[in-house]
Amino acid sequence: MLDASTSKPNDLETIARSGGAFRRMAARIPTYLTDLRENPAWLPMFLLARTMPFRKAHWLTARPVRSSASAAPSMFGDLRAEAVAAELRRTGIATGLTLPAPIQTEIARFGQETPCFGNFDRKLEFLAGEHADAERRFGRTILSGHHFERVLHCDAALAVQRDPLLLDVARHYLGGEAKLITTRTWWSFPTKSASEADLSRASFKFHFDLDDWRMLKFFFYLSDVDADAGPHVYVRGSHNRRRMKHQLTLLVGHPAEEVLGFYGEDSALTLTGKAGTGFVEDPFGFHMGTLAKQSPRLMMEVGFGVSKPSERRYHGEPVIR
Repeated sequence: MLDASTSKPNDLETIARSGGAFRRMAARIPTYLTDLRENPAWLPMFLLARTMPFRKAHWLTARPVRSSASAAPSMFGDLRAEAVAAELRRTGIATGLTLPAPIQTEIARFGQETPCFGNFDRKLEFLAGEHADAERRFGRTILSGHHFERVLHCDAALAVQRDPLLLDVARHYLGGEAKLITTRTWWSFPTKSASEADLSRASFKFHFDLDDWRMLKFFFYLSDVDADAGPHVYVRGSHNRRRMKHQLTLLVGHPAEEVLGFYGEDSALTLTGKAGTGFVEDPFGFHMGTLAKQSPRLMMEVGFGVSKPSERRYHGEPVIR
């Protein structure tokens, strides 16, 4: 069962205050330029989708959809897409999704048996169970391990990706043009050697995603996630209201005290739960992954958007100079 509690992640305040934001933006310039060459429409989205007037104008173009009463059977039971979409519109996040045990077990086995790539770097390849050895072997702190396109060889992951409820929810929330953008699985690892610079490059501060004008992401815990295993945190209501300061900056990451000071400390939802626990959110709302302190976390994401997905690289993979 999902435990969604309100909390202010005080132990991440130092991380949230850390500098280097503009250095991180500079490091992403090759990725941004490649995105622009591939899709010139990316630039106006990147610049304008962070502002509420342009964002609301784009939402007005969403194609309406009909009732999903005749939708195909789903592995998630009798959840109604309209009800999930209504909760998303209200708070930006909806809980109550649970993977069937055989599906969760198969994807978790895939995560254990399939080599991942550390810190988005394909040169850092290792099995999750060999994380400590990998840090010694590569001489680097490794906070994450992504499977990239290898997840597409996992039949159970594909079954989740294709489940009719997910697309039905996406269409009721994003509009009839909603389409699958990405499916990914990744590990978050506890480590004793992380520096402030390592942590500042990760997603351990409140941020919002700007991959598309309108997006929706389903998340599933594939391992048990408690307070020490890197639970996800979402700021309810921040998907449809935005401080002017947060609209006019090119930075998407902001200190916890700044975000919670505006949206309210009680708006922060910390999501813990057993393996198989799932939820769906509008990633334009402020969210973050917390640091795994004791146990590694295996997670799956299925993302939907309204624009053509990139065919150049797998989700989240940067272009290196």
